[in-house]
Amino acid sequence: MTVRFAVALRRELNQTGYMRIRPEAPGDEAVIASVTRAAFAAVEQSSQTEAAIVAALRAAGALTLSLVAEDDDGSIIGHIAFSPVRIDDAEGPWVGLGPVSVIPERQQQGIGAKLIREGLSHLAASGTELCVLLGHPDYYPRFGFAHDPALTYEGYVTPAFQRLVLAGDPPTGHVSYHPGFAATNDPQQN
Repeated sequence: MTVRFAVALRRELNQTGYMRIRPEAPGDEAVIASVTRAAFAAVEQSSQTEAAIVAALRAAGALTLSLVAEDDDGSIIGHIAFSPVRIDDAEGPWVGLGPVSVIPERQQQGIGAKLIREGLSHLAASGTELCVLLGHPDYYPRFGFAHDPALTYEGYVTPAFQRLVLAGDPPTGHVSYHPGFAATNDPQQN
């Protein structure tokens, strides 16, 4: 562990108090959906389908990694999902990050950052080579994400679409997320 990473992790733990990160377990589904809905309820750019997306990915067996954050009483206060992505119709050891959710009353306390760092650490150890996301271009560079114009999403080259190379050379091309990202809140359409 680098000194810089250790200092950042210690700072996050001091801000959040006790917190445990663990893999999603059977029975967590309803709480994860509730946490996700609450986290995105006031987000203007949200389509309010994030909980449905997580459920669709889970139902399809497409959650490469799903982690929850628990506080000292065991309550789930945050969640992060990683799922497979394709680049120009090729499969690789590549994933997309998202959504990441923290209950509103615990936001801005480093919980999301801890989930992201823990998830990326698991992915790197498992041989994942690339992680992409669509997110705020001023927030995600702290984790090593950067915009790469050689990777496009839905035909757009936007600074909000970012990648983190975990191993190997960065691939190029058009990125497609799992079909679960087309989920809606209408159970008849899922």
